[in-house]
Amino acid sequence: MITNLTENDLIQFEKEIAESFNEAKIKAPVHLYYGNEKQIIKVFEKINKDDWVFCSWRSHYQCLLKGVPREELKNEIMKGLSISLCFSDYRIYSSAIVGGSLPIALGAALSIKKHNKREKVFCFLGDMTSETGIAHECIKYSINYDLPIEFIIEDNNLSVCSDTRKVWQQQFLTYENYKNPKVTFYKYKSIYPHAGAGKRVQF
Repeated sequence: MITNLTENDLIQFEKEIAESFNEAKIKAPVHLYYGNEKQIIKVFEKINKDDWVFCSWRSHYQCLLKGVPREELKNEIMKGLSISLCFSDYRIYSSAIVGGSLPIALGAALSIKKHNKREKVFCFLGDMTSETGIAHECIKYSINYDLPIEFIIEDNNLSVCSDTRKVWQQQFLTYENYKNPKVTFYKYKSIYPHAGAGKRVQF
């Protein structure tokens, strides 16, 4: 475990960001976490300082748990970079493009294996992204070539405002009951909408 942050520490940080956004102090989109604190802290128990973390547009929790200082992270969010946070010194990268970070994470894992290094890659993605072709290809490749990477699928059952299972007409998602050490799947429910903090903001 890189930090000793608690579930409440994470929740309070997002509350601060939500308040700043609703007060029109952040003039760019924000995507907030809530309800997955216990699960994500458990995932980070196996992530070391030298490991790489790749995320989507929702990455505040990962940045904090990877060791990015609270104020440094908040400053970047206040500047409007909430959905594209990248901190090379802490080996964390995020992309606002759906599935955009997956092939990059895969490439990092391939490089690690080719150079016989010890670090590992952890790639976070949402439930709808996990149903895309790029996710299937990256996960399949990583398994077949035994790359040092783990995909963490965070299921809030939504793709923006659409029910992921209804969209695909399936009771269970592809990786929901999947048994492989390269894939971790967990469900959570947020109090925040896909983007913003639940209030119409006029800039």
